[in-house]
Amino acid sequence: MYFKQFYLGCLAHASYLIGSDGAAAVVDPQRDVDHYIEEATSQGLSINYVIETHLHADFVSGHMELAARTGAQIVFGQSAAVEFPHRIVKDGDEIKLGDVVLRFLETPGHTPESISVLIIDTEAPTEPPKLLTGDALFIGDVGRPDLAGSKGFTPQQMAGMLYDTLHTKFLTLDDTVEVYPAHGAGSLCGRNISSETRSTIGEQRKYNYALKPMPREEFISLMTTDLPEVPAYFPRDAEINRTGAALLNRLDGPPALSSEQVDKLRDQALLLDVRHPAAFCAGHIKGSLNIGLGGKFASWAGSLIPSGRPIIIVAEDTAGIDEAVTRLARVGLDTVTGYLAGGIYEWDKAGLPLATIQQMPVDELHHRVVGGEPFQLLDVRSPGEYKSGHAPGALAAPLGRLDEHARSLSHDLPIILICASGYRSSIATSLLEKQGFSNLFNVIGGTSAWTAAGYEVEEGA
Repeated sequence: MYFKQFYLGCLAHASYLIGSDGAAAVVDPQRDVDHYIEEATSQGLSINYVIETHLHADFVSGHMELAARTGAQIVFGQSAAVEFPHRIVKDGDEIKLGDVVLRFLETPGHTPESISVLIIDTEAPTEPPKLLTGDALFIGDVGRPDLAGSKGFTPQQMAGMLYDTLHTKFLTLDDTVEVYPAHGAGSLCGRNISSETRSTIGEQRKYNYALKPMPREEFISLMTTDLPEVPAYFPRDAEINRTGAALLNRLDGPPALSSEQVDKLRDQALLLDVRHPAAFCAGHIKGSLNIGLGGKFASWAGSLIPSGRPIIIVAEDTAGIDEAVTRLARVGLDTVTGYLAGGIYEWDKAGLPLATIQQMPVDELHHRVVGGEPFQLLDVRSPGEYKSGHAPGALAAPLGRLDEHARSLSHDLPIILICASGYRSSIATSLLEKQGFSNLFNVIGGTSAWTAAGYEVEEGA
């Protein structure tokens, strides 16, 4: 048996290639699929099946792309109700790839249509089977139950299904069965996912909090309390995956636009500056949105950019433009209409105005905190991060809900933005600048630098 895990750090997403005797299947592929095809070719494998464990909400999947390019059959669980040709599998159904058996388990709970894939190598009967769990079971966590609201299920109903899945499917398996999920740490499909990308049923039985013995009602309460906010783009991407995404080769590459052309289009398109926060703060086009390629770019782009809005990219070089286009497509943002030729250098050379955001070291922030001078300090991290420790006087203003907090901000007082490292706070400064705020500061190094300097932190809400 040939088996390989592919891990995409930007989306904390794991996908898989399984093959035997020249036949192969890809499970939970990302939208851009070249690396699966290249790997299969190098191993003498033909991709016959593309299997989706469920309708992913956090990214646009590659099942349509792989099917079009390889002729592979698309496989979904029976409750998916997708709108393109596919093979339906039910509990106990099997697909054979040479000496390998793919046995399907219906494992609802994260979504109603969730399935898992038990991989059995008949030529190596002493080797433990591998279990691809999708988003039903993670390493150290389980899938959140609140992403199926549009399908008529409450989070409590889904959590009940998940409890049954864990206890009647996963926990009945042998401890040696290897567990391979579809996501790792940083994914918004769970709450406390480990950075490990594989485990065993035995290890999860011992260490995963959600698999500890507890009554069903207690589990339901645990899984539906203090859930993170659902990112705005999740329902959109799930629907794209259900109806079928456009093929990438049908999406034209964006044209180069002169500085003068970009200047004329500023009111019609969203200017997306994908440079590092320090470069953005040093000089950018006023009103542009900064989401740097170095962080969770795709997730924040999906959350903050309205669907259908024309996008013009500002990057350091053409490699950054290509990367941005690909990563935007991974979350269903296919409306890049151009990029600034020559970047900010050419914009400045054309004599067009540049805006700046002031960078603030943590020692200056500390001086302001202890000095008592008036300012507004916003911590744009998640509520959990904020509660675990924040600079004194910082107000919790999670980035995904910054618009709500902006209504109560004063234009007359300095606004200081802080996150964990400076990445999200730079995004926040660009959002507030777009709303007309000008006296903005981005804290260099964020809360990590603050605590490393030994400054006082407050805990709790």
